[in-house]
Amino acid sequence: MIRECEDHGYFRDEKCPYCGEEGKFMMSDYEVEKVGRNLAGILRHGKYGLNMDAQGFVSVRDIISKVREKNPRMSWMRARHIEALVETDPKGRYMMSAGKMRATYGHTIDLDIKLDCENIPEDLFYPASLDDAETILESGIVPTDRSMVHLSLTFQDAMRAGSVRMEDPVILVIDTDACMDLGFDIGRAARTVFLCREVPAEAISVADPDEYEGVE
Repeated sequence: MIRECEDHGYFRDEKCPYCGEEGKFMMSDYEVEKVGRNLAGILRHGKYGLNMDAQGFVSVRDIISKVREKNPRMSWMRARHIEALVETDPKGRYMMSAGKMRATYGHTIDLDIKLDCENIPEDLFYPASLDDAETILESGIVPTDRSMVHLSLTFQDAMRAGSVRMEDPVILVIDTDACMDLGFDIGRAARTVFLCREVPAEAISVADPDEYEGVE
């Protein structure tokens, strides 16, 4: 659930992690999931056809109006509920600015998102099945169900992401300097997620689990 502490803002827990106060109830886990699913549909996949700029920003007011129209049981939804979800999302999936918001990654629609390309780690990681890994090592990584390739900050992040979709994922390591030298810029989308239009095979190798064990 999400609650609000008078002194420390929104938090996802029974009590504020800073002062231990229960705070004010904002949303149940079920309501958080419902809001999140609607935001993902609108901001990642263009659901409802709301006006979206080239960076993927949509008016928060338009989002609330459309969600309430399509889901009468969510008539309680206000801007503060979206703000609370965004501020407490551990994966940093959304950002808000000047009354608008966008998804930071996961888009299936093509956008011209400007990403922060400074201070990119030397290595990033990508999960693949054994069969896909063999193909990738020969041909590189291109987007499949998303508009850009999603790379993980750590070996463990990639393992967690891959384990959702497959058993025993092979974790590939991306040499980011080589990737960018070959003309494929990498940008940070969220705390642990980076995006690239394409990753050439020359910048990819198989990660050695022993090298990254215990490293977060």
